[in-house]
Amino acid sequence: MSALDPIAAPKTLASHARAAVLAAIGDGRLEPGTLHSVAQLAEQLGVSRTPVREALLMLEREGRVRFERNRGVRVLAPTSQDIAEVFELRLLLEVPAAAKACGAVDTAALRAALDEGDGERFHEQILLAAGNRRLAAIVGGLREALAGPGGRDAQEVAAEHRAIIDALEAADADRAAAAMRYHLRRTAELLGAG
Repeated sequence: MSALDPIAAPKTLASHARAAVLAAIGDGRLEPGTLHSVAQLAEQLGVSRTPVREALLMLEREGRVRFERNRGVRVLAPTSQDIAEVFELRLLLEVPAAAKACGAVDTAALRAALDEGDGERFHEQILLAAGNRRLAAIVGGLREALAGPGGRDAQEVAAEHRAIIDALEAADADRAAAAMRYHLRRTAELLGAG
């Protein structure tokens, strides 16, 4: 008797709505502090209210929005505690992953992500090179928890990413871990972690 691979469930309308709302929060179309009705968001997304309400309930559990009785849903800004918690976890996960990725990561692909300003892909490639796809998914969720407009100076981030690439190219695990640690701590500090 052979084992069967599970059939992947199709992405639900609620999942699509969650992704769309989160993207709008991430790029600033839905700003922290603003209030929105489920009906308004559903109309903008071109779907019924039910999947939008389900999506917003997911985002409320994640701390991205808050339902206010008879008023709608308010977009929340991450607190300094949220930022501190996310970066505490990222330090625990990404620093050893950077060390483990030495000799396994495609540094040309990292440089391409750097040139395109794609920090998410940069970090994901390092995590995947460490050999643990679940790790990449977990860190992706942590990054998503703080998605929003603004952030850090692009040149400073690029310099920190170059330091990580240089250490990875040199196959210096200690230096790669230290460069990643510095980058994550600096980001947390500038984002307002208490």
